[in-house]
Order: sequence, then C-alpha cells, then structure tokens
Amino acid sequence: MDKDTQLEGLKLHYTDSENGENVIILMHGWGCNHSTLASVERVALSCGYRVINVDFAGFGDSEEPADVWGVEEYTRQIEALVRKLGIASPTMLGHSFGGRVGILYASRNPVDKLILVDAAGIKPKRSFTYYRKVYTFKLIKRLMYLFLGKDEAERRLDARRAKAGSSDYANATPMMRRILSKVVNEDLTDRLAYIKAPTLLIWGENDTATPLTDAKKMERLIPDAGLVSFPGCGHYSFLDNQGQFAAVLRSFLSSD
Repeated sequence: MDKDTQLEGLKLHYTDSENGENVIILMHGWGCNHSTLASVERVALSCGYRVINVDFAGFGDSEEPADVWGVEEYTRQIEALVRKLGIASPTMLGHSFGGRVGILYASRNPVDKLILVDAAGIKPKRSFTYYRKVYTFKLIKRLMYLFLGKDEAERRLDARRAKAGSSDYANATPMMRRILSKVVNEDLTDRLAYIKAPTLLIWGENDTATPLTDAKKMERLIPDAGLVSFPGCGHYSFLDNQGQFAAVLRSFLSSD
C-alpha cells in the first residue's frame, strides 16, 4: 500500500505491506526509488515479513530537501519513520547509498538484522591528481564567487560539475547534485564497529562503484558480519543474479 507522511519537514513516500510479525525496511540506491528493490521485496514477503520500502528524500514521490542533506539527515528521517510506525527493532536492507543509511542507523539503534548490498560508506583512497583537481576547483569557485556573484557562479559551476561528473550527478537537480557531492565524501568506517546486529554483506565481484575490497573491510570491522559475493555481477548484484541472491537472502531472513 502506498503511503505518504511528513517527517523532518518533508513528505516521505513509502509502501507498506502491513502484514507480518517481523519488519524489514528496504532502502534503495542513489538515482533510484523503491521500485528498484521490487524483486527484493518479493523475497522478503515470501519469508513472511512486513515490508516497508521507502523513497528517499529527493527520489521517487518523496519531497526534495530544501537544504544540503548528508547521511545524518537521511538517517534521521528513517529513524523518525520507525518511531512513527512504532517498530521496535526492524531488519534493515540498504543497497548502495541505502547502505550508508543502514550503517549509520544500525550503529546507533536497535536492529534485528542488517543486510548491506553493494553498499557505499567506505571513502576511497584518493590520488594526488584527485586532490589537485579538487583544490583547483575550489580556487576557481572562490574566484567566480568574487567576480560573478553567488547566483551566477553557482549556475556556471553546476554546468561544469554536470559535464565532468557521473551520470548520477548529471541527471540530478542542482540541489541533489550538492547533496550527492556531500554524501559521497562521508566516510562511515568509524561507525562499523558499533553495529551489533548480525550483518549480511552481499556483493558483486565486478562492482566498480563500491568495490569488493569495501565489503571485505566491512566484514572485518563489523563484529558479527558475513560476506557472500557473486562472480560476474556488478553494482546491482540483486538484479544480476536474482536466483542466488534470493536464496541467500531467504536463508538469512529465515535464520534465528
């Protein structure tokens, strides 16, 4: 059932199957919406779970933030949803960006189980060339603000970022571009040790967006974590190998 609610000052859209003793909250990746996880939802429903599948702020039918949100703000909105629905200890599943929210949420809230699917959250090591480009861009930004004014400078900078950035960046609104720039630079490594829930990591071995080395680091730092990786699969392992993904997820959800 489709539902809307006001949380953290914004409309949040989600679906709620409403039936099931145990609850799982599904959280999609950047540039997607709740429908991306439809196949995962079917697996959870077959295990008898009540499934809540969210559209993050700025995606699907949820309202876009008026300010530059980070992982903290996105997590607070999910925390508010859990409180509003009276859920004591949900199972959380996050893909890619949704994994960032899952990590932060599980590091400070009661969680029955945590599933991280090709999840983001580990800040990659950057080369000297990367930092040279970053600081050159910051210098250009400062000069443009000085000579063009804030509004015209931001318009030109957005066009420059869209041309040089990823497809996710190019397809986003100006506000969501600023949010993306913020969240991709947030490192959640220091939160991993605080996750006490049994954690399943599911990864595509050919994932280039969040490489398998990230999963191995998460497995090492999360106290009760196990990793399953699929050969030949990329960043959307749950779509690349739906059969094996469903079997692994079903086994984890059904275990005590």
